[in-house]
Amino acid sequence: MTSWNDPPAAAAEPDQKLPAPAEAPVAASALPAVELKRVSRLYGSFAALREISLQLAAGSSVVMLGENGAGKSTLLKVIAGLQSPSYGETKVFGEEPRHQRGVVAYMSHATMLYDELTGMENLSYFAGLYEDGRKPLVSKRSWRSETAAQALTEVGLDPGNTRRVGEYSQGMRQRASLARVLLSEPDLLLLDEPFSNLDAGSAQSMISRLLGYVAEPSPNGLTRTLLLTTHQAELAGPLAQTTLTLSKGRLVSIVETSRMVRKAGGVEEMRTDR
Repeated sequence: MTSWNDPPAAAAEPDQKLPAPAEAPVAASALPAVELKRVSRLYGSFAALREISLQLAAGSSVVMLGENGAGKSTLLKVIAGLQSPSYGETKVFGEEPRHQRGVVAYMSHATMLYDELTGMENLSYFAGLYEDGRKPLVSKRSWRSETAAQALTEVGLDPGNTRRVGEYSQGMRQRASLARVLLSEPDLLLLDEPFSNLDAGSAQSMISRLLGYVAEPSPNGLTRTLLLTTHQAELAGPLAQTTLTLSKGRLVSIVETSRMVRKAGGVEEMRTDR
């Protein structure tokens, strides 16, 4: 009988490295954005992750595929520092994830918004969590409002909408949740099924915002890194510099699907490998 520790024949080789974009005018980190060494996560006798080794270069834009139960959500939580691996080592920009909370943002299935507040009220509150490090030149209240309004506008939502978030459509809630996680201007953005239950228009609006996110340098001067999970590979295609596939807790393939070329001014082209 084969134990779960025995690597399958189709498994990806350990310590595979993902290339950074071919051209990048902004600074790239000398450290990998994410580094996993033989990471496993157990729940009793069930192995959600099985000896995953991987490096994501700073500036990577990565789409992760896999069936339900493949381990995608668990892997994101481990990288975000929300769960610890049972075995193995996880590093984010050279440090344990729990030490990098300020540069990592994670969007789960739950929106983490307050249903009884409007979109502006929600985003103004979350903006206030980051204001101390920004040293706004205007009053704090004005800065919160301006920041919240800009964040909502960037995901295609109206800052003047007085409806409570609990009355939003699923697509509006997802976009508001994306605006929330982007408020911290993270170097590493982790998204778990961001296109789930979205209509075509909402999905395209979210993709446009994410393309803008990865095209801009972070406040730290780094090319931003994106890792998202989805069942909709075709929809996520514009974001897929590299595609990972998980199956039964194992990393079974790494495919470089396209190269995202960053240029000055935020203009971005896609060159698809054939």
